[in-house]
Amino acid sequence: MDFRIKILILIIGLAHTNLAKSSPDLPSCDSRIYCQGKLLEVVQEADIFVDSKSFVDQRMLFDQDVILENFEKFLETTNENPTKNDVLSFVKQNFAEGNELENWSLPDYHDDPSFLQKIHNESLRNFASKLVKIWPTLARKIKPEVFQNNDRYSIIPIPNGFVVPGGRFKETYYWDSYWIIKGLLISEMPESAKSMIDNLLYLVEHFGFVPNGARVYYLNRSQPPLLTGMARLLVDATNDLSWLKQHISLLEKEINFLLENRLIELQVDGKIYKMAHYATGSGSPRPESFNQDVQTCAPLVATDRIKTCYASLKSAAESGWDFSYRWVFDENGGNNANRTFIQTERVVPVDLNSILASAFKNLAYFHEKLGNVEENNYWLLKFLEMREAIHKVLFNEDRGVWFDYDVKLGKPRQLFYPTNIAPLWAEIYDPASAQILGRRAAEHLLEEGIMEFYGGAPSSLNNTGEQWDYPSAWAPPQSFVIQGLRKSGDDKAQEFSRILAKRWIYANMVGFEETGEMFEKYDAEHPGKNGGGGEYIVQTGFGWTNGVALETIVDFFSC
Repeated sequence: MDFRIKILILIIGLAHTNLAKSSPDLPSCDSRIYCQGKLLEVVQEADIFVDSKSFVDQRMLFDQDVILENFEKFLETTNENPTKNDVLSFVKQNFAEGNELENWSLPDYHDDPSFLQKIHNESLRNFASKLVKIWPTLARKIKPEVFQNNDRYSIIPIPNGFVVPGGRFKETYYWDSYWIIKGLLISEMPESAKSMIDNLLYLVEHFGFVPNGARVYYLNRSQPPLLTGMARLLVDATNDLSWLKQHISLLEKEINFLLENRLIELQVDGKIYKMAHYATGSGSPRPESFNQDVQTCAPLVATDRIKTCYASLKSAAESGWDFSYRWVFDENGGNNANRTFIQTERVVPVDLNSILASAFKNLAYFHEKLGNVEENNYWLLKFLEMREAIHKVLFNEDRGVWFDYDVKLGKPRQLFYPTNIAPLWAEIYDPASAQILGRRAAEHLLEEGIMEFYGGAPSSLNNTGEQWDYPSAWAPPQSFVIQGLRKSGDDKAQEFSRILAKRWIYANMVGFEETGEMFEKYDAEHPGKNGGGGEYIVQTGFGWTNGVALETIVDFFSC
């Protein structure tokens, strides 16, 4: 490994060790260019880029100390009051487009995988074939010069090729990778899938966890812990036990990071339960969305409240649901406020705890396959404990589904989100209760009016202008709902899953036929139309949408 990479890993790793302790004064990372300091503030507040992410993805033309010295001289010559054109000129003199990536030739790609022949509907088969052909257009690897001069880049130089989501998301992202890998495996590309998983394991090895994405400014937050789920997909597809044995300790290391840094204790009905929440504890603006965060939190005025707001924004970004009023509270515990009043850490989310419980189950499964009895028992017990906590704390007997829990008020937030049935997707239940849970989940969707949407299940029923709220329909929540109902085994639930699967694939196909693009999100009310809202224009590509589409086609429309 290049010496500079070792230094980068040491510095950032130590920074993140501190971040894990959760202090509002901790920055996103140690970099005085990409994560903190006057230069970042001046450049981002000058608003010279349409997207704040554009600046922090640029590469430095000189070493950091030289650029910081140039910046001090720049402030002197502009009397510390530079114009927008002044800032633009400074950036052009000291930075350039990142240009860190090159195309990766997928090692096991072929454009006619056998699953296509099992799809009898010709239009659907042609659509699936076009989805497979998108993979090479999203395949990237880090250029050699980045490894040689990595201290001039914000990207973290991971060793293997990978598939990106698309658009502005041109690096590896954590939870996106789960559905991308699922799509790659369906497309008969296990070597490509393993390459992506090995990259994530590399990040765990050097940083102790998987960051939100492979950029230094993401090193203060993770995302839903789906790495063991990716490994489970790979092991089930290849039965490569030697690979599993080599990496099992890293899979445990990632989950132990969450156990050490993201658990809180709740007392419900006289019993203490340990459950997970999102909590980055870094009270500064997100570097890649700097201006938006400053504008969001400014109305709070008081410095401590602004820092808390910044930390909650980062915690919501860690959830992957950035942003939704799911994380917003008014004075009565409702969500009739706005993003300024975000309190992400106050929520115990159904999906996070379901995914974490699934990770425990996967680790138990891995150790069973490897013949490690003691370790198998350890993680199986963790799974059973979390399963009980999910049922006791999050399950609502009257409504028959699971709700996020408000830590401050000590009660559930009885609001619709597709995550209400995430435990069905993750199979976090006593198998004997699966069918009745599936039936009640189907009834819940009917009661909430979700079966009336033809463009996909909306991410909420609250039209806030945020991209993870109504009317946006995203691929991962479709998987939660469609697959959760299907797995339950209940006739009514499976009928609803087939209906929702048909609608989602129809929406994907209509949008693709009209635009030639797969979107990161869709409009639940208008099949095929892209979703909107949020901090940036809708992106195309799109990794996880393609993976969920292939998953749905294989499970519902092939023999």
